[in-house]
Amino acid sequence: MARTPSTMQPLGMTAPAFTLPDGHGSTHSLDGLRGEKGTLVIFMCNHCPFVIHIAEELARLGDDYPTRGISIVAISSNDVENYPQDGPDKMVETAEAWGLSFPYLYDETQDVARAYDAACTPDFYLFDADDKLVYRGQLDDSRPESGIPVDGRDLRAAMDAVIDGQAVSEAQKPSLGCNIKWKA
Repeated sequence: MARTPSTMQPLGMTAPAFTLPDGHGSTHSLDGLRGEKGTLVIFMCNHCPFVIHIAEELARLGDDYPTRGISIVAISSNDVENYPQDGPDKMVETAEAWGLSFPYLYDETQDVARAYDAACTPDFYLFDADDKLVYRGQLDDSRPESGIPVDGRDLRAAMDAVIDGQAVSEAQKPSLGCNIKWKA
């Protein structure tokens, strides 16, 4: 399993706009998904062991935060010609199996991943109500086979700070996961 860190975009960058389909073919835009207090954009895929490792916590985030003003959206940007297990039909199955309550969108052109400079799955970008990046980095210190429990500590602290109107700590660790599967 390749270990690729996130690029750690500059804090304060504006969230790149997007309009993407979900696995059912319905389109969703950043404007339509934006949360009252903030928006969490997650780059992920179905088959990555790093994402599978945190699937239950992803579902818990989806249960815990939208009612508190932070919307969540996941995006898969992998090349499905070479990785068919990440295709839109499989995304629907994965979202249902994992109990994800937030939209899971497909970035076929990979333009959205490039706009965010996403590098790995999972890759987390938390924007405040003004669409400014306040957190990019890891969910927590857990990794597959690390023996460290998945608790979402780092990301949850950032989301809680946004909800409470507090500054998010700039001490942020890169996420680590499989590289995005870019088209040739």
